Order: sequence, then C-alpha cells, then structure tokens
Amino acid sequence: MAQETVRLAQYAAALRYEDLPAEIVRRAKDCIADTVAAIICGAPLPWSRIVIGYAERTGRGGACHILGSGGPAVTAPAAALANGALAHAFELDSLTRPGAGVHPGGTLLPPALAIAQEQGLGGRALIVAFVAGCEVMVRIGRATGHTNEQRGFHAPGNTGPFGGAVAGGHLLRLDAEKMANAIGIAGSLASGLLEFARAGKGGMVKRLHLGRASEGGVLAASLANDGFQAPDTVLEGPFGFLAVFCREWDLAALTRGLGEDWATDSITLKRYPCHANAHAAVKALFDLQAEHRFSGAEVEMVAISGSERMGTLHNIPEPADLMMAQYSVPFCAALTLYRDPRNPESFAEGALDDPEIRDLCRRVKLEATPHAAGHGAPATTVTVSLRSGRRLSATVADGMLAPADLGDKFLRLTRVPLGEARATALFERLQHLEDEAALDWLDAAG
Repeated sequence: MAQETVRLAQYAAALRYEDLPAEIVRRAKDCIADTVAAIICGAPLPWSRIVIGYAERTGRGGACHILGSGGPAVTAPAAALANGALAHAFELDSLTRPGAGVHPGGTLLPPALAIAQEQGLGGRALIVAFVAGCEVMVRIGRATGHTNEQRGFHAPGNTGPFGGAVAGGHLLRLDAEKMANAIGIAGSLASGLLEFARAGKGGMVKRLHLGRASEGGVLAASLANDGFQAPDTVLEGPFGFLAVFCREWDLAALTRGLGEDWATDSITLKRYPCHANAHAAVKALFDLQAEHRFSGAEVEMVAISGSERMGTLHNIPEPADLMMAQYSVPFCAALTLYRDPRNPESFAEGALDDPEIRDLCRRVKLEATPHAAGHGAPATTVTVSLRSGRRLSATVADGMLAPADLGDKFLRLTRVPLGEARATALFERLQHLEDEAALDWLDAAG
C-alpha cells in the first residue's frame, strides 16, 4: 500500500476539471472571487504597502500581477508573496468548517494565480488546481487536530505551503513522482509562529505567514518541476511534518475519503473583517441589536460563552494595535454595538482609539465551554446585560457568510478602490471564470 504522502500526490496529479462536481466548481469559484476582493481591499493598507514594495523591488521582470497595487508585473514568487499577505491583510479571507487550521483562499489562489499567469493558463486550469490543492491541504490540516497551534505555530503558515505546492504543481502538470517531491519540499518550508498572540503586539507579522506560505508553494512546485527531490514520507515519517509540528495527530485523516468526499466543500467565507472565532459572537450581537433596538451606550456588560480557543487565545481586552483588535473577541463584540461590523471601514477609521468601544471592550467577559477540543466547536452564546436591567441572549453556530451574500461582500470590499461599475463588472466576470482562456486581465488594477 502506498504511503500517505504518495497517495495524496497521485490523487492530486491525476485530478482533472471533468472530475469536479458542479457544486465543487461553484465553491472554488466563490472562494476565488472572495479572495480577489480581500486582496484588492487589503492592498492600500500600510503593512501591505511594505510587502508590495519588497515584492516589486525583488521581483522585477515577471508576468504576474499583485492585485490592487497599480504597480508593475513581477515574478511568480514575488506575486504569490504579496497576494498571500494581502489576502490576509484585514482578516477577510476564507477558512473551513469544521475548522482545519487552513485558509484556502489566502494560500491557494496566490501561488496558483501566479503560476497560471506565468504559464498563460486559463480559468479551468486555475479552478482544478485550486481544488487539488484544497483537497490535500485541508486533509493535512485535519490530521493536525489543531495541535500544531497548541505548540505555538500559526496553522496557515504550517499547512499553506503544502496546498500551494500542490496547486502550483498541478498547473505545471507535475506527474505523481514530482508532485510528491513538491509536497516533500513544502514540508521544509512550513513556518509561522503565534507569539504575536501571546505578546499582544507585533501582530502585523500574522499577515506575512500566508504570504510566505504562498511564496513557498511556488518555490516547491517550481523546484520539483525542475527535478529537485525531497522525501516522499514528509507527512507521516518519524521526522515528518505531523510528528515534528504536532502534539497529537490523526494519520488516517490524510487520506480519509480521498476521491469520494470533497474537502473543498468545507470552505466557508467570512462575513466580517475579524478572526473567525469572533464571527458567531458578532452575528449574535448584530442580530440582537437589530431586533431589540438598543445602543452600545445602554449596555452594562456582555458575556460570551464559546470554544476553548475563543475563550483563551482571543480573550484580549486591551488590544495594542489594529491586528490584535481584529483578533480580540471582546473588541470585535464591543465594536459591533457601535458600528456596522460588515464594513472594513468600521474597524479602520479610529476604532482602536474610540473611547466608547474601548470602555465596552473591558466589560466583555469570555468563558470557554467545556469539551471544545479538536476541530469541532460549540455554538457561541451571547448574553447582553442592559443598564435598564434587561438581559438579552442569543446563540449562533458560526456566523459565516451565506453564499447569496457574496456579491454584497465583494462590492463592500472593492467599490472604494475600483469604483462601483468596475467592481460589479469584475465580480460578474469571475462568475464565469471557467470560460476564461487566459488570466492576464486579472491585473494590477484589479
């Protein structure tokens, strides 16, 4: 029997567009469109401009575009680095439910788009490469059981190079042996530390993790294409990814349901520009306020009960910078009661220094619900205590974006940098991505 890394490589190399069910094509296209919007929205931010500047200086002379930058074409590694960082620049990119510690859009689209533009490939090639990468990467994420993050690694930086390597390798038409080498190379590029969450500062580096993962995907696929070799036991070996990065792991999850159950179907899109573990609480508060018509000034206290990760890693009552504010469940909850959390501008325009939001943030109390380990998570319950003595409560499962609302989110993120007409036209064109013969139109201006 083939080992797990080899089986994943064989599957990914053999996958064809004709193998994809219509609903999987749709899920991939939705994630691609969502990620394009997140990149364009993230491009003007200060930390993004630093990464863009570096990519443009070091990646001159390529055929690939940094979306929303307005700058010159660059090489594939440089474009992947920048677009990956931009996708995660404002906590807007996709993930999965159940959670697997992966960000499909931010670590699959940037390397895949870069190589597709470099090779002059079209929409169908991009879609099937995206799915191939997702099927492998999500399974690797599931196998970790989130215990890589328990050790202090930021999971997307860990798992992202594998997905990017597979997506890029598929576009380069790697055979199974070279695809296994690409996965093997990616294992030595896994990185990303969570110290920013413990230190409470330096959160800008979190954006870089997805950029480096995307850049690593291009590097791994490109080297493998040229004959560079790596161990084909990189996932399951005694000094492989799972044994080194994780406290516990589920080896069988690497190939469970492979070719039968579509991991791509687990992709979910964010509704709000904040960490996914805040989404359920934000939606509960947003819905309670809409129903009962109370203001933030009327709130005495907010109690939130949810997953262990939400109650510990995201319990940040005094965030030091904007990134930590988006990572803080208390801050996101407080902001929701004063501003519309669906709009990025609500977080960006002075929110961190708003005295009313900061004051309420200190009065948001988090509690971890027992038995919330692994990839599953309990629903989040929010209880609002008003100064009048009223108590209002709501329970929400995850608060993520409904597919029907993707168009609204896309326009919210892109109408300012692109204008309403161009943003609408871009969204409509992405709805028919499979019909595009080339992808050079997805250029620096968006």
